Amino acid sequence: MVEVTVTPQSSLADRPVQIRVRGLSPSQLVTLRAWLKDEQGECFQSRAFFRADGAGEVDPEVHAALGGSYSGVWPMGLFWFLQPDTLFRRLVKRDVAGSPFRVRVEVFDGLCLGMDPREQPLGSCEAERWYVGPGVQRVPIREGRVRGALFLPP
Repeated sequence: MVEVTVTPQSSLADRPVQIRVRGLSPSQLVTLRAWLKDEQGECFQSRAFFRADGAGEVDPEVHAALGGSYSGVWPMGLFWFLQPDTLFRRLVKRDVAGSPFRVRVEVFDGLCLGMDPREQPLGSCEAERWYVGPGVQRVPIREGRVRGALFLPP
């Protein structure tokens, strides 16, 4: 059974996470895909191709991506290289305090360039990326022509 993990599963958006895939065949070629839907329902995704090591594991901190959205060793590459399905869209979090981005990480057998909705992943998991820590208070600022927000620690 293939297992995909993101550790920690819930974290602040500027904190690194560890992505691991276990249970693959040694030297198996796989596609790791990360995707999310923003608050307007737009899909953003990235993918990278990896070859599992002798133990049947993929670790983007150690193993180089062979291609896809990026190549080389980028531990957070799947998160950093998220691209919109619709051209000229930007990934922006509007409700920073109320909810996280939920990023789905999936692993597929072989090279998957286009994602067929009927294709089932070998394994998957979900990571939460928060933009405000627990207990942080957001205070809107409106002074003359100045607009902004003040974030106060607990």
